[in-house]
Amino acid sequence: MEEKKHIFLSSPHMSEERYEQAFVKEAFDTNWIAPLGKNVDGFEQEIMEKTGVKAAAALTSGTAAIQLALKLAGVEAGDLVFCQSLTFSATANPILYENAVPVFIDSDYETWNMSPKALAAAFEKYEKEGKRPKAVIAVHLYGMAAKLDEIMELCQKYDVTLIEDAAESLGTRYKGRYTGSFGDYGIFSFNGNKIITSSGGGMLVCNGKDAEEKARKARFWATQSREPARHYQHEEVGYNFRMSNIVAGVGRGQLKVLDQRIAQKRYIYDYYQHALGGLEGLSFMPMLEDTFSNCWLTAIQLDPSCKVQPLDIMLALEADDVESRPVWKPMHLQPVFAKYDYVDNGGVAETLFNQGVCLPSDTKMTEDDLERICDVIRKL
Repeated sequence: MEEKKHIFLSSPHMSEERYEQAFVKEAFDTNWIAPLGKNVDGFEQEIMEKTGVKAAAALTSGTAAIQLALKLAGVEAGDLVFCQSLTFSATANPILYENAVPVFIDSDYETWNMSPKALAAAFEKYEKEGKRPKAVIAVHLYGMAAKLDEIMELCQKYDVTLIEDAAESLGTRYKGRYTGSFGDYGIFSFNGNKIITSSGGGMLVCNGKDAEEKARKARFWATQSREPARHYQHEEVGYNFRMSNIVAGVGRGQLKVLDQRIAQKRYIYDYYQHALGGLEGLSFMPMLEDTFSNCWLTAIQLDPSCKVQPLDIMLALEADDVESRPVWKPMHLQPVFAKYDYVDNGGVAETLFNQGVCLPSDTKMTEDDLERICDVIRKL
């Protein structure tokens, strides 16, 4: 009996044209394999051109990018940072790195992202206490855009820095503009499971006034805050956060096929909707009107009254050698963050965690693979 092919949730997909190899070969041929070089500069410039941001700094990870965004926002020990609860821990961990205090914000059902209603309630709550956050971190979960107009309006009203965690949403557009280009700062991730990967790495992007100066400061911190002296002079704490020229070469090659990967991710989302959309009790993560999503991961929600529940689907897929995943466990439910405040919107994040499943969204899947997955779910 022929062994079944393993189907990944979302794995690296190198370009068929091998663009990545050409950029990496050039780095080897010129001996530029350190955390600087033509590929690093090129990757930053090409991300700027693609997304319309004003400045960019290529770093070791999206997490590092969030930490430096918080530093640029002036976040210090004891400061408040409002952060989306329904996300991966990498969004929230940098708040603790800076010894700041996270306040977690619930989601809404229209986007699964930060609820503007809950965000407004958080601002009002802390204003009464004479406190105001230094920053708000909003996430574009699984590639779907948050309600940026309302979130930006609140941040502008209270004069608070907005950081967009666009780790999962490279290529997603909100009302014609790319996510990551709206906030004061945006971050992208090129981790192995993202829509394009450099095997690791991330990008901090800066918008608004003095964007290039802010990116320059981020690059300075990221290269150990080394002052321009003949000897090694350090007047600020620095970090080893700069992306290598090799990694950047992989990223540059991947960026050339980003639009192809987005088209395939959207095809996968549409395929699932067509094949499973008629099943009673099953609904899909919604896409806001006037947005174009990269559909990085297709996520579904099951009605609590449905006889089939998320674990049933995940176990059935696992038995067929197919990867799936629960929706992120909200940060306010994580033991490490349990002592911090949470502003509720009717328990949306918790419900989505309890009732959600992320389906395989690997861009190398064939139609046969997709039909195999849908068949497993339909049989339940």
